[in-house]
Amino acid sequence: MQGWLRTSSAFVIFLASPLGTTWAQQGIYTCTADKGRAITSDRPIAECLDREQHERNPSGTVRRTIGPSLTAPERAALEARERQAAQKQARIAEERRRERALLVRYPNQAAHDKERAEALQQVDAVIQAAQKRVDQLLAQRQRIDAELEFYLKDPSKAPPELKRQAEDNTQSLNVQKRFIADQDSEKKRIQARFDAELAKLRPLWVPAAAAGLPAR
Repeated sequence: MQGWLRTSSAFVIFLASPLGTTWAQQGIYTCTADKGRAITSDRPIAECLDREQHERNPSGTVRRTIGPSLTAPERAALEARERQAAQKQARIAEERRRERALLVRYPNQAAHDKERAEALQQVDAVIQAAQKRVDQLLAQRQRIDAELEFYLKDPSKAPPELKRQAEDNTQSLNVQKRFIADQDSEKKRIQARFDAELAKLRPLWVPAAAAGLPAR
C-alpha cells in the first residue's frame, strides 16, 4: 500500500512537471524499483525490465501492465510452453467434437449394435461369395484330377492344355483363399473399431440419459 502511494505521488508530480505535460497524451510508465523506490518515465523503464511496469493514462488509471522482460532462452521456453498448451487445448477440442459426432451417430447402444451387425454382415456376404467361388474351383479341380489320373505313370504325357488348367485352378484357389483370409482380418478390424467406440460411448450415454435426451 505504501509502495502504491509513493508511485501515485510520483506520478502526480511527474504530470505536473513540463515533461509530464508534454507526454501526458502518450502514456506514462511507472514501476517500483529496488527498495520500494518509485520511478516514473515517459517510456519503458530500463531499471524495471525485470519486474512489472504500468503504462498509465493521463488520469492515472492503468492503461496496460507490462510484464518482466525475458532473456532469449526464457522467451523460447515460454513460447514452447504456450505452443504445448495451445496444442493440448486443440486436441481436447477436437476430441470433444469427435465425441459429440459419435453421440449423434449412436445415441444409444442399440444403434451402435445395429451398425456393427450390418458392417459384419456386409463382410460375411463378400466371404460367402468368395467361398462359393472356391467351391466351384474345387469341383473343377476334381474333374481335372480325374483326367490327370490317366497320366499318373508318366505325367509328361499329359496334354499341355490340361496342365495349364491345373495351374490356373491352383492359382485361382490360392487367390480366393488369400481374399477370404483378408476378409476375416477385416471382420476383426471392424470388431476392434466398434469395441473402441463402445468404450468411448458408454460414459457419454450416461450424462445424456441423465439429461433426459430422447433416444433415437
